Amino acid sequence: MNRREAIAAIGWVMGGAMIGAEFLVSCTSSSAKVNKLFDQDQVAFLDEVGETIIPATSTPGAKAAKVGVFMATMVQDCYTPEDQKIFLKGLSQLDDASQDKFGKKFLKATAQERTQLLNQLDAEQKNHQKTKKEEEPNHYFRMMKELTMLGYFTSEVGATQALRYLPVPGRFDGCMPYKKGDKAWAT
Repeated sequence: MNRREAIAAIGWVMGGAMIGAEFLVSCTSSSAKVNKLFDQDQVAFLDEVGETIIPATSTPGAKAAKVGVFMATMVQDCYTPEDQKIFLKGLSQLDDASQDKFGKKFLKATAQERTQLLNQLDAEQKNHQKTKKEEEPNHYFRMMKELTMLGYFTSEVGATQALRYLPVPGRFDGCMPYKKGDKAWAT
């Protein structure tokens, strides 16, 4: 065997070992982690919550903007450990609220049921906000709603299709005419 054949054989063996390990890991039954806190099932759940808050109409909805991944990243990287716990517990609380109200999990509920549930949770979080003390944490649904809005309107989809977008801004004109029903400006 010459040196080229030996290197080629080693390459095949090492490549097979790496591909084999990757294949083995991808075939496990547990959900792949998106980051340290969230797995893909939770991100898909957050996408559905976001899509209920900002549904697709004549413009793409929150799911098209991938707000689930955005929320998972923001909660892991920017939230305090206490708020992270509240947010993660809120996922199961939202599912439990759907189970109590409709007898089925949130993902199995119809679009109308989801909207009804989230409207109820929104009213609940507004009442919580009025009565909470400054040191108390926010309601989990408030966090979800805020992250959905932030993720959507700062995404490419939200900024270019839901808002008016000027890719190369010109001079600043602080007194632009605005008619009722016009889209807001992204920049």
